[in-house]
Amino acid sequence: MAMRFAEMWRWQGTVDRRTYALVGVSAQALKYALDRWTASSLFHREWLPWNYLFPLGVGVPWSAGRTARDPIFAATMLAIALPFIWLGVTLTVQRLREAGQPVWLVVLFFVPVVNLLFLLLLCLIGPHQRADARQATPWPETKPLNSLIPRSKLGAGVFSVMATAAVGLAFTLFSTEALRLYGTGLFVAAPFCLGLFSVLVYSYHERRGFGSCLAVSLIPLAILGTVLLIVAIEGLLCILMAAPFAIGLAALGGTLGYSIQEGYWRAKQAPAMLSIVLLFTPTFAGLERLANLKPETFEVKSAIEVNAPPEKVWNDVVSFAEIPPPEELIFRAGIAYPIRAEITGHGAGAVRRCEFSTGPFVEPIEVWDEPRLLKFSVRENPAPLREVTPYTSIEPRHLHGYFVSHEGQFLLTALPGGRTRLEGTTWYSHTIWPEAYWHYWSDYIIHRIHVRVLEHIRAEAEGRP
Repeated sequence: MAMRFAEMWRWQGTVDRRTYALVGVSAQALKYALDRWTASSLFHREWLPWNYLFPLGVGVPWSAGRTARDPIFAATMLAIALPFIWLGVTLTVQRLREAGQPVWLVVLFFVPVVNLLFLLLLCLIGPHQRADARQATPWPETKPLNSLIPRSKLGAGVFSVMATAAVGLAFTLFSTEALRLYGTGLFVAAPFCLGLFSVLVYSYHERRGFGSCLAVSLIPLAILGTVLLIVAIEGLLCILMAAPFAIGLAALGGTLGYSIQEGYWRAKQAPAMLSIVLLFTPTFAGLERLANLKPETFEVKSAIEVNAPPEKVWNDVVSFAEIPPPEELIFRAGIAYPIRAEITGHGAGAVRRCEFSTGPFVEPIEVWDEPRLLKFSVRENPAPLREVTPYTSIEPRHLHGYFVSHEGQFLLTALPGGRTRLEGTTWYSHTIWPEAYWHYWSDYIIHRIHVRVLEHIRAEAEGRP
């Protein structure tokens, strides 16, 4: 049993459907119990099955007292998930091999909703031996490819890195420019498939070591990021935010590629087609586009206490003078930050303009309940950030229409001793996927924007006689 348990974590070998189903259900039950215990006992949070789509919860408020623990919670849950992800991927590879299916189909393991049907099918289909098939090289041996891919370790590595970076650039342009989609295909499927593809090309002529395979799977991402920066397609800030997710998936794809080529060069089986991995990401992105996924509307709340009564705080909520230049690194790096707020008119129907570093938010007032509640819709949104770039400015598509603030409000609550609890709320949505990853970034950024405004209002209200 101990030997069998160890084999479950390896890329080599096979597993039958009964064992696959039993281990899969048991692992998921164990993970859910562990996640629920961690969330409730260590972080005092509720954890339910749909939290796997929204790890921080749907519309979880980033109140001033919780911001320090939210990143710790997210990092803890990710650390718990890593061994289960590894087990799921290795077992899926073994089940695909036992069922006689292409190993590259493991990429479906990372596709939300689709993966549930995929895993169910793997529990149902029986064993099948693929005659005259090998599991390593991504295409049959042909003279053009034999001569095109260098035989030396260095030559094959350079060719693999450059070819993978070129494929990655082509898909990025296809997704962002042709489909205008910042989806799971771009941020999940592409890094994993590119890591796998690079190693399969690198090991075309002979077996390669794990260290060099891992390097070959990661270097193209660095080159791709640099190229996107140089040709003014993306800015540094967005590349850095996407990097942790992409690096992990590319490394996982590269590890799978290493295992596949290791098994081939050990077994010396006959040719099989794995070049289909090149078609998976654009096909998946096209299906995402056709699906026209509807974004969730998220809520972010932040609150502080002001040593002044609501009547005194109200005027600074409605409009406020220019805020001093930011010292926070996140704003100095290019994230849009508030500068001042002006209002035209009085009461419901008035129009508030909150000037940001990238332009104004135009906010028609819907509720004017002085001095308790100021609620507004958002008619115009400026760009959410100014990209860090070697050029004067660039305009990636995601700067316009992919992040939308829908409405906001300020709620003032009188406290004992002539003090006020001032709470700011923003409702927003974004069409950059996977939501669970980018939702964390956007919530944090909006909370920092709230804090900048709320602290300025507090300083103004407390400093005025």
